Amino acid sequence: MTLSWESTYAIALELRRQHPEINIEEVSIQQIYQWTIQLNEFEDDLALVNDDILYAIYQDWFEENIHGK
Repeated sequence: MTLSWESTYAIALELRRQHPEINIEEVSIQQIYQWTIQLNEFEDDLALVNDDILYAIYQDWFEENIHGK
């Protein structure tokens, strides 16, 4: 499966899976960016990212932590 900036929910699930020990409330937008571009499945233009996309990934991850357990 290929991930792109439009795949915010899928990215959030993968980050949550790869970083289960992380307290999402302590994660920065910059950390989400770095972890996302390091995902093996991620294949998108790095220039297309913006704060709204990164915040959407954060929000999806946060919601999954609350409701997905």
